[in-house]
Amino acid sequence: MVETTRFELANGLRFVHNYDGNTAMVAVNVLYNVGARDENSDLTGLAHLFEHLMFGGSVNIPDFDGAIERAGGKNNAWTSNDFTNFYDIVPAQNAETAFWLESDRMLSPAFSDRTLEVQRSVVTEEFKQQCLNRPYGDMSHHLRRMAYTVHPYRWPVIGKTPEHIARVTQDDVRSFFFSHYAPNNAVVGVSGNITAEETRRLAEKWFGDIPRRDIAPRDYAAEPLQTSPRMAEATGHVPQTDITIAYPMEGYGTKQYYCADLLTDLMANGESSIFYRELLMDSDLFTSVDASILGCEEPGLLLLNMRLRENGEENERRAIEAVNAKVEDIMTRDFSEEQLTRAINRMESAMTFNNVSYLAKAQALAMSEYHNEDINLTIAGYRALTADDLREAAGNIFRPERANTLIYRPER
Repeated sequence: MVETTRFELANGLRFVHNYDGNTAMVAVNVLYNVGARDENSDLTGLAHLFEHLMFGGSVNIPDFDGAIERAGGKNNAWTSNDFTNFYDIVPAQNAETAFWLESDRMLSPAFSDRTLEVQRSVVTEEFKQQCLNRPYGDMSHHLRRMAYTVHPYRWPVIGKTPEHIARVTQDDVRSFFFSHYAPNNAVVGVSGNITAEETRRLAEKWFGDIPRRDIAPRDYAAEPLQTSPRMAEATGHVPQTDITIAYPMEGYGTKQYYCADLLTDLMANGESSIFYRELLMDSDLFTSVDASILGCEEPGLLLLNMRLRENGEENERRAIEAVNAKVEDIMTRDFSEEQLTRAINRMESAMTFNNVSYLAKAQALAMSEYHNEDINLTIAGYRALTADDLREAAGNIFRPERANTLIYRPER
């Protein structure tokens, strides 16, 4: 049981707090409701660039990293298609430093020309390293471009091309910041050796006078229903052929989402899973077979991924047929109560052990608060699912006309 205290400031900034007396540290996690889906299709990668820019100094604090290091702390961040998240870890006696730092960059970055120049270069180099010079690094670009035709999920977080980041201007940066990074578009999770009363005091002191802002509306089009299968091919400096079949699925918070999450666990999580026992161990086709979901706020993708032992078109055909046959079997499989319970227990165990960490708790609490959920009731939603629910979800997701197949081959 994670005990929480929630409150909201007058400017719309929501806080959720958990006291953890087993640590001498405090984690402050700031979750902004902005990600790659909020970018313009002609200027992608901006949310990821902002993850870097927000460490380049704020209006009153020129050296963010130096300030937190002097307080004995550390920090980091991540960006997704849906969110941008920043977190700080500090000794409890220096908790105020984290509130001070995060509030100042929520108020405004410094918008330094030098910082923009440096971080543009850093992000451009990261694009090259992660997407162009790493095996299978551009797979997400190929897959998303095929599976999405109009929705901004059609490009990955790092952006379509490094050329977009290279031409970002200060006007672009200022416009994006003031239309997305605001107290009324964020949630703060706090966990560690700090009381709820002290959290509220520091929240009011450092965040209370930051003004609300007008948040840019999400007025992009919904992805139209896919009515025919799609296929794409790619080549690169890779050792083995990799095949991914992606199926559209509903977004977070829906019954189908939870079914897909549980179903992919049953399919590919661990040595007792269906794919491991019935495809990987019983066939000479694969070196790995996996199933997962992207975990998107809006309609996302369920991914079936396989790495082939031997290259060649005949092996590709056999591999796709084998996976499709297993999927058809899963669509009618009657999972036992024991199988469902074991899979959900594994989920609960992972969540429980993860939340032993005060940082993981701060992040999980912020996300739960964003969704207006009780973190203690997450597993109950999965336990309510039945074998019939999984079959229904599988039947709706694994439709041949909605398959997006990417074959990524080694260059010849």
